Amino acid sequence: MVQLRDDIEHHIVTWAEVHRDTRSLVRKLLPSSRWNGIVALTRGGLVPAAIVARELSIHTVDTLCITTYDEQVQGRLRVLKTPDAALQDGGAGWILVDDLVDTGTTLQEAKRILPKAHVATVYAKPKGAALVDSYVREIAQDVWMFFPWDTEPQYARPLADPG
Repeated sequence: MVQLRDDIEHHIVTWAEVHRDTRSLVRKLLPSSRWNGIVALTRGGLVPAAIVARELSIHTVDTLCITTYDEQVQGRLRVLKTPDAALQDGGAGWILVDDLVDTGTTLQEAKRILPKAHVATVYAKPKGAALVDSYVREIAQDVWMFFPWDTEPQYARPLADPG
């Protein structure tokens, strides 16, 4: 279990919010005929990329695997896998999808690898928002987002129950 830091505001994103907000992102990406495929920036971009692919009826989906985070601590950037087909023209005609741009460290590397890709994130923080072509919601820089794929539902005792 992750110990939450007291000095960071947290927001727990629900599955319903992710689905609703990603569908709002898709509306910005229409028409689907202009896209060759989707590149999910892993791991956070996997679920939004699946929703985008479904809603745009795009069947070509690949991954760009870059890691920088270890729970709530930003660490060393590492490229683990690149998307071969999207690399061929620098990402032209491809949508690079992620859940959130924070400081932009990961996205800067992704844009170096796929400079012509259209970058779409569901959420954007101010420090990284300029790197994104399309996003739905701006999030304060000092808020830590917990996505449903990073959390699990647990029983919560009623407030009136002293335990």
